[in-house]
Amino acid sequence: MPGVHEECGVFGIWSKSIQQLPHLVAVGLTALQHRGQEAAGIAVNNNRVISYHKGVGLVHEVFTEDELNSLGRGHIAVGHVRYSTSGNNTVLNAQPMVVKHVKGQLALCHNGNLTNSFELRRKLEMSGCIFQTTSDTEVISYLITGNRLKTASIEQAVIDTMSELEGAYSLVMMSPSKLLACRDPHGLRPLCMGKTPSGDIIFASESCALDAAGAGLIRELAPGELMVVDENGIQSFECSCAASKPSLCVFEYIYFARSDSVIQGVSVHEARKRVGGYLAQDCPAEADIVIGVPDSGLDAAIGYAEQSGIPYDIGLVKNKYIGRTFIAPTQELRDSQVRLKLNAVPGVVKDKRIVLIDDSIVRGTTSAYIVKMLKNAGARQVHMRISSPPFLHPCYYGTDIDSENSLIAKGHSVDEIARIIGADSLAFLPIEHARELAGEAFKDKLCAACFDGIYPAGIPLVTQKERFEE
Repeated sequence: MPGVHEECGVFGIWSKSIQQLPHLVAVGLTALQHRGQEAAGIAVNNNRVISYHKGVGLVHEVFTEDELNSLGRGHIAVGHVRYSTSGNNTVLNAQPMVVKHVKGQLALCHNGNLTNSFELRRKLEMSGCIFQTTSDTEVISYLITGNRLKTASIEQAVIDTMSELEGAYSLVMMSPSKLLACRDPHGLRPLCMGKTPSGDIIFASESCALDAAGAGLIRELAPGELMVVDENGIQSFECSCAASKPSLCVFEYIYFARSDSVIQGVSVHEARKRVGGYLAQDCPAEADIVIGVPDSGLDAAIGYAEQSGIPYDIGLVKNKYIGRTFIAPTQELRDSQVRLKLNAVPGVVKDKRIVLIDDSIVRGTTSAYIVKMLKNAGARQVHMRISSPPFLHPCYYGTDIDSENSLIAKGHSVDEIARIIGADSLAFLPIEHARELAGEAFKDKLCAACFDGIYPAGIPLVTQKERFEE
């Protein structure tokens, strides 16, 4: 789904038993690779000294065996995979962000986007701070460091910093002696905790990374919660600003998260199948087969087929050896990547009326190409069904849609979009069903601002992604 960009993935571990900790972090980050494909980094605590390596590219491109071995055998480590929702894609903006100060070192990994980063950065610059990056993560690191100089512990410094931050953030951090993890008071971005059979504690953006690391899911961190792991065990702290209504991003269920992850006790795979069932009930079509756009459209396609009774088949094949197409900076390159990434299966689609399930339409150009591809392969009709409501508003919380200008649904009706993309019919998921994806307990506790324009954590003063580039 080329129009919507991921945020990032974070991973952290405390272990006294694992000898090759950097290797396990690399495993966890690879499981989170779908959340960010621009850069990766790992930091390891070696006897209170933090060593790190990071670079531009996928995890396996950034880390060779020698580089992993060079990080040492510490007992605390953190890692990050990045997509740039604030600041451009350079090695300087890669994470973890590692800083040194008079009370030690700090390695910081951030998933999300601050809405007050512009004001905070200007205030820090006017006080004499010199920034080396154009990422809002460096703003967080300065604030934590400044508060650490005034407090007795790193956890108090983080708590004080949380009261200054606005917007979306899930953080995994490492000090000389502690592993820390926290979520913003709205819980906009996911963060969970797991435990290995030997007692190692892991924090990760998604439970699929816990599975890859051999850990079982314990629970999600609560909105506004800070968890600290050290020699004395695990402690939980509640930020004083944690009274806000929980508002997890609904798009985690629709697209961001991996199908095998569990978020807020809900299987992402099952949530997407329910979406397909809703579409079949509300937006039926006379067709011969149901197919999905890999990967996040497949679960909903299965749900549509089960509810409608129309057979499911694999009509599109994905080349798994290229990154997600949205990473390309121009539409021409995005189109060429779509051609490389997806191909129709003529024997499946020829002479068929097809229900095509995808997770969203942003610009419409990729949808148009896929519809054309299927018809060129012999499809008689293509009825497109979208497992999310229409994108009508920008997202300021870690999804890289910072303008309405590129949103095709903002200026066109559903019928007009269908004509533009060449579909025989088109329907979107009704927003009331989107709010039901996490179950009854969370029905009113999801952020759907990109669909309904209701922003739980405010709107930034300056919205451009490159606001710190000059």
